[in-house]
Amino acid sequence: MQYEEFIDRVGQRAGLASAAEAEGTARAVLTVLGEYLSGGEGLDLASQLPQGLAEILRQQPPDRSKIFSLNDFVQMVGEEEEVDDGAALAHTRAVFGVLQEAVSGGEMEDVRRQFPSEFDTLFEPRGGEA
Repeated sequence: MQYEEFIDRVGQRAGLASAAEAEGTARAVLTVLGEYLSGGEGLDLASQLPQGLAEILRQQPPDRSKIFSLNDFVQMVGEEEEVDDGAALAHTRAVFGVLQEAVSGGEMEDVRRQFPSEFDTLFEPRGGEA
């Protein structure tokens, strides 16, 4: 998937008015995701994303994540994007949905395994799942 297509799909899923808003949303969610992922998973995910988005995940993550719950994750996205928690949750779901379209199923499963079940609401069911 190309950069513009990724941003366009985020905008559509999140109901955003402009490509600039969609780009800000994608960057905010990927920044927080990159801070959460460990064990080189951010680099693995980056390898399947278009230039311009991959770099966000290639940044050196902190030694220890400040994210302990779904609420922490959503709050950090909201702070990064400067939106309320409700919008941050909707935007995070939108970006995760586009990620599931953009990268291989195996890679997305690797990402999903890094999250406790509390985060399942961010991931769309794969074929056959309810």
